[in-house]
Amino acid sequence: MSMTRDEIMARVAAAYSRAQVSIDGADCNFSIAIVADEFSGLRPVQRQQAVLKLFTDVLATGELHAMTVSAKTPDEVANELNADNHGLTAIRG
Repeated sequence: MSMTRDEIMARVAAAYSRAQVSIDGADCNFSIAIVADEFSGLRPVQRQQAVLKLFTDVLATGELHAMTVSAKTPDEVANELNADNHGLTAIRG
């Protein structure tokens, strides 16, 4: 059985309640972009590790085969994209 976007969103929302998230993909291969304050002070690899840790169990079983992660802070996105949301969905806690 493969994960759904809703299942991925639920895990992310539980860990990053005020994040903005975009999820692309299907079956067991997804790309996820997360913008969250919690990433401040973390190196890019630490951010990816934090997100992938949410999916350790399903990566181990093959329910989720691959996930590409882009994890940024709101300030980084504002600087890069001039505060345009580019399809991200806000999670309100």
